[in-house]
Formats: sequence, C-alpha cells, structure tokens
Amino acid sequence: MIWARHLKLIAKVGVAALALGALATNGNAQNIYQGKFTLPFETHWGNATLPAGDYTFVMSSASSDYRLYIRGEKVNAMIMAAVADEKAISGPAQLNLVDIADTQTVQSFDAPELGKTFVYSTPTQKHMGRKEAHQKATPQSAPATQSSENRTSIAVQAAGR
Repeated sequence: MIWARHLKLIAKVGVAALALGALATNGNAQNIYQGKFTLPFETHWGNATLPAGDYTFVMSSASSDYRLYIRGEKVNAMIMAAVADEKAISGPAQLNLVDIADTQTVQSFDAPELGKTFVYSTPTQKHMGRKEAHQKATPQSAPATQSSENRTSIAVQAAGR
C-alpha cells in the first residue's frame, strides 16, 4: 500500500517535470531574433551602461514592445525600443551610436532580417543638466559614412529568426 502511494507520487512528479521541460523548450523556440556584438568602449543604451566587451542578445517576442535581453560578462540588461521603424534595410545588422556629451550612446539598431530599425531614447541637451551635447567635427580623412555629429556603427552578428 505504501509502495503504491510512492509510485503514484513519483509518477506525478515525473509528469510535472516533463510538462515544465516542454514549457521551457517552447519558451526558447519563441526567440525571434538573436546575435552578438562587441563594444570597444563603454556605451549607454537606454537606461543601461554597458562596459566594453562581448555581448549576446535575444529578442524573445514580436510584440510591440521589442525588448532586447542583453547578456555580457559584467552586466545583463533589458532594453526596450522607443520606436520600431519598418523599412527596407540594405546593409548588415548594426548598432548606430552617437556621441552625446563625450559618451557613446546607442541611437538605433538596424535589423535587416526583421525589416526594422529600432530607435532608442537618447539624452538631449535639456535632460543633460550642466553637460552639453557636443558635436565633434569630422576629420578631413574620415570616410563618407561619418557625419559631423560623430556617429559610429558597430557590426552585429545576427542569427536571424
């Protein structure tokens, strides 16, 4: 009689473990976009400050909030796009940074596999307090892709959908 109770309990625990395993696998299957990138310098992205280093990211849902879960050696962050602009992107996946008050800040993320550019909130002069948003002049030998605002692009290795 006692063995029968133990056997039923073990069977119930086994079924529960299988169900949890299936849910966990199903959750991973919903990642719509993932990849990796390397930041050569400290960078601000939304409310997060990411030190220089290697990072991976996952976008787990195609819902309207477009959250990126970023994992690095020293920091993990969740970044939400302010706007997702749907347009044809001919180039590779990349982060587009702008220099604001001598701080590199992610302004947008081009994801050609999704056909979207994600735009992120960046500080403005009004919100900077005493700091001013600086615009650096482009050196004479700078490539044509750089503007007078000192924009930088960082390549993203995307794993697609």
